[in-house]
Amino acid sequence: MSFVGKKFPSIEVNAMDEMGDTFKVDVFKQAVDNKKKVLLFWYPKDFTFVCPTEIHAFQEAAAEFEKRNTMIIGASCDTAEVHFAWLNTAKDNGGIEGVKFPLLADSTRQLAMELDILDFDLFDENGSGGDNVTYRATYLIDEEGTVFHESINHMPLGRNVNEYLRLVDAFTHVQKNGEVCPANWEEGKEAMSATRDGVADYLKTH
Repeated sequence: MSFVGKKFPSIEVNAMDEMGDTFKVDVFKQAVDNKKKVLLFWYPKDFTFVCPTEIHAFQEAAAEFEKRNTMIIGASCDTAEVHFAWLNTAKDNGGIEGVKFPLLADSTRQLAMELDILDFDLFDENGSGGDNVTYRATYLIDEEGTVFHESINHMPLGRNVNEYLRLVDAFTHVQKNGEVCPANWEEGKEAMSATRDGVADYLKTH
């Protein structure tokens, strides 16, 4: 089930930060209460291979997301304790030391099941033998808690962080100007009105 155009589920999940503090996070309320957009990205598992490259990439872009009034939240089904151990492992040893944004610890898998992003194929016919981890799912949520983008990658496929910056820029442009953003639109490029004449005028010059 797609959540695009729908409110993100309001479910509290344990979270861990770099200081070792454990707290509850409701992603929907984070967006609404703080009047911010939220980028929530799920990754399969701590202490793996592609996952730290993505987490560091999101951290490197954190200031750019903040300029766009967008907060970053990471998530997996690991426990908060495992998150903390990984947060205290050096980058050159495969760790994510230096990451500042919170990591959800959905060890009960309540939110992951609600989103339907778990890889149940890892289980055998007896319901055992797999890790039951999430795909690389990403959600962009607006200031009212409504999802305006979602995508799901298979485990081996890392994300392009710049694409999420572009999507935030595009949606913000739509919010502010009431225009729509054509293919390959980037901040500073021409958008168009959502009318037949608007499309025709755009296509004449592109």
